[in-house]
Amino acid sequence: MVDFHNAQMDTKLIKKYCLLENEARDLLKMAMTELGFSARAYDKILKVGRTIADLAGLENILPEHISEAIQYRSLDRQW
Repeated sequence: MVDFHNAQMDTKLIKKYCLLENEARDLLKMAMTELGFSARAYDKILKVGRTIADLAGLENILPEHISEAIQYRSLDRQW
């Protein structure tokens, strides 16, 4: 068995496993525009959102998961 972590996902795996609810997708798009996040940050937010959804035992990433991931990314920018 191979040990796999969300942080190791490439673009193909992100598209497969980071399924967003419509509201979560809209929130992420708004954050990208308003906060000026890069494409790299977009992928990182999706991966963190996936982890948060996993911890909640959910298949899809909800808006609250994206919101929490955005907050973590914003904190990371300050340092």
